[in-house]
Amino acid sequence: MKHAIEVQNLSFSYFGGGDVKVLDKINLLVNEGEFVVIMGETGAGKSTLCQCLNLLVPRFRKGRLTGKIRIFGEDIKNKRVYDLADKVGLVFQDFEYQLFSTNVELEVAFGPENLSIPKETINERVNDCLKKVDLIEFKGRSPTNLSGGEKQRLAIASILSIKPRILVMDEATTDLDPKGKLEIFKLAKILRDEGTTLIMVTHEIEEVLDADRIIIVKQGRIVLEDTPKHVLKRSSLLEENGIRPHQLTRLFQKIGSRSLPLTIDKALQRFKKDFILLDDRYKRLVNKDKERSYGKIVIEVNDLEYIYPEGQKALDGISLRIREGEFVALVGQNGSGKTTLAKHFNGLLKGSRGDVKCFGENIKGKKISELSRVIGYVFQNPDHQIFSNTVKDEIAFSLRNFGYTESEISTRVDEALEEVGLLGYEREDPFSLGKGERQRLAIASVLVTRPQILILDEPTTGLDYSEQKQIMKLLERLNKEGTTIIIITHNMWIVAEYTHRSIVIHEGKIILDGTTREVFSKEHILERSNLYPPDIVRLSNRLGKTLLSIEEFKYCTERR
Repeated sequence: MKHAIEVQNLSFSYFGGGDVKVLDKINLLVNEGEFVVIMGETGAGKSTLCQCLNLLVPRFRKGRLTGKIRIFGEDIKNKRVYDLADKVGLVFQDFEYQLFSTNVELEVAFGPENLSIPKETINERVNDCLKKVDLIEFKGRSPTNLSGGEKQRLAIASILSIKPRILVMDEATTDLDPKGKLEIFKLAKILRDEGTTLIMVTHEIEEVLDADRIIIVKQGRIVLEDTPKHVLKRSSLLEENGIRPHQLTRLFQKIGSRSLPLTIDKALQRFKKDFILLDDRYKRLVNKDKERSYGKIVIEVNDLEYIYPEGQKALDGISLRIREGEFVALVGQNGSGKTTLAKHFNGLLKGSRGDVKCFGENIKGKKISELSRVIGYVFQNPDHQIFSNTVKDEIAFSLRNFGYTESEISTRVDEALEEVGLLGYEREDPFSLGKGERQRLAIASVLVTRPQILILDEPTTGLDYSEQKQIMKLLERLNKEGTTIIIITHNMWIVAEYTHRSIVIHEGKIILDGTTREVFSKEHILERSNLYPPDIVRLSNRLGKTLLSIEEFKYCTERR
């Protein structure tokens, strides 16, 4: 079998990074048509390795590179990035950096046009690629008006249209809804069957079962390379490397089973044979849901409608009430209206009809700066709110606007940095940080004002498992201290394990609203909004009870 990629003793250090090796003697062989998944904690070197394959590193991201890379047998040392365009296609982790055209169709056509592909062929490719990522109806839309998940699918389509022999996708499913993620992994399988070589960087553990190999990278070195079947059963090793363990195998380890199933069907079969769920303990969990008490209404939405300037109706008669101390998840498919709704809570958008009240007062006419004292908002893309020259100035900005003394500012900035694990980064340029670090910086810049209501749009995007847990534990603590938390997320395990209430939005309307347990028990309705509960929840639903975490499952389980 021919090698598509040969990497020999590859090492790389960024200029300005001292002697720190981001990659340290990497050796890797990838066969033609192989599907390889790369995993590891933030900063392990995964993105740098991907960008070496098409020479973005070191041609554009400068540094010292040693070792050899061959693509289809050719040493690429003296090649230009352009020379590799039809051989190695790369979907960036920061996918919005790839989008620049005025409409979706032109975006997808850009690559083939620069390769001098005939116009008729380009049109065929554009239509084919947009169908593959379910964006064919968006051809005339501006990329700026798409949701985060839709932009991500567009970035994938723009690379697919070049028809590269090697497709590298760096965290290409982070902003997609659960069904969208599954569709991309199905697409990966189709591309592999067509002969495309696939390299995928991901934290999505359940979706990598079809890969040929999983490679785990730590501190620039490959520490494990094996089949998914063997890697996914090593829960402790995964967690040590910033990767969320496979839920089903972790559950069966926790309840003392020697069998470690990877699929729901096999898990159900094994559980029924060896274990039972205890009714009385399950009832205690349900009663705990009911016993939660909340304060006064802090956000009230009445018959809210919003129509974008180009005529698209994003919200259609939304009414809801959120109480003080709630921990709420807004969930739904990409483009369902979640972010649009949340931006009405603090006045970033004004409804076409209906009204929004905050602490009993209609926000119509109120300044955003006034509302920001009580409602903090963290954007889906941290780069949409970061603008200062240093990390410290970024976090201090709002406090200075609110008139705090420099002494108070310094204390609060240090506290916020410590909360998100960025203490010591005060003098850093925010735009030199990795995406996960910028995400944590954006959260710190809002936390520093200590808002009564905190809204976070995809707060764990770009973070590894340990970082995700760190952020969610922080939000959990803030909620217990009285802060009302509203998150928008596609990470269903986060919804299950941390939120009290889930609101499901589909095509601008609320189709489900209740405790997270109640909502996740209605899988048939969730599917209408392209949502699938975590494996652990789906397994419990098949057993007649809705359990939201491994800990709950273990608590209710007894061996036969």
